[in-house]
Amino acid sequence: MKKAFFFLLALLPLLPCAAQKRTHDLGIFLGGSYYTGDLNPNGHFNSLTRPAGGVEHRFNPNPRFTWRNGIAFGTIAGDDARSSSFSQQQRNLSFKSRVYEFHSVAEFNFLEYEIGDEKHMFTPFMFAGVNVFNHDPKALIGNQWVGLRRLHTEAQSKAYKATQVAVPFGAGIKTMLAKRIGLVVQWGLRKTFTDYLDDVSTVYANPADVALYGGHIGVALADRSLSTDPVSNIGRQRGNPRTKDWYSFAGVTLCFKLKEKVQQCSSYKY
Repeated sequence: MKKAFFFLLALLPLLPCAAQKRTHDLGIFLGGSYYTGDLNPNGHFNSLTRPAGGVEHRFNPNPRFTWRNGIAFGTIAGDDARSSSFSQQQRNLSFKSRVYEFHSVAEFNFLEYEIGDEKHMFTPFMFAGVNVFNHDPKALIGNQWVGLRRLHTEAQSKAYKATQVAVPFGAGIKTMLAKRIGLVVQWGLRKTFTDYLDDVSTVYANPADVALYGGHIGVALADRSLSTDPVSNIGRQRGNPRTKDWYSFAGVTLCFKLKEKVQQCSSYKY
């Protein structure tokens, strides 16, 4: 992931530097969001995918390179009951969480591309960058969704942070629809540095320890297994702390070309 980001930066000196248009696009993103982690270890684009949206601004200094800043929001979810794994079904945990992010990424177009230029109206591209996101996992108990972060369901000494940093990267295609309108199809993964997007990471804690933080609700949500003797789960594996959680946004962006400026550059030419 980091290699992809630095690869994009390394390409900057190789870009043509003749007189070029500097353009700006404003985009509306619509698509889906999902996560992969302890409650959904392998599923991409499955029934747990939820609607997502956002807005994006693209600054295009030349036809090969773009800086994109944007805000995206969506819902991620996981449910052991939907898994084909017997051990997951027995664990019986589930969650959902709204995710809000601000991202800043670099895009590299494999072909020259500019909205309004019929000679350069299509390209595949790749992107990488950094983002800041906020999440708040919740679980359903009775008919009420309860926030899990403050319950310390694994008896953590400190609650994990709701706002964190991730590394977004991915790929897609761009195509021109009209003189000032373009369409972007993209799939982006987010490499996080937390194992608690789903509130699951380590082992079953002693209910007495969980109760110190989350009371009886915390105890009830910490162990929802189908075991007939929940006390016997103390110290047993609840999640996999060796792997971090990921989340993804995928969809289409309708881009509107805002303005352009001709940039003269004489430092180097092909």
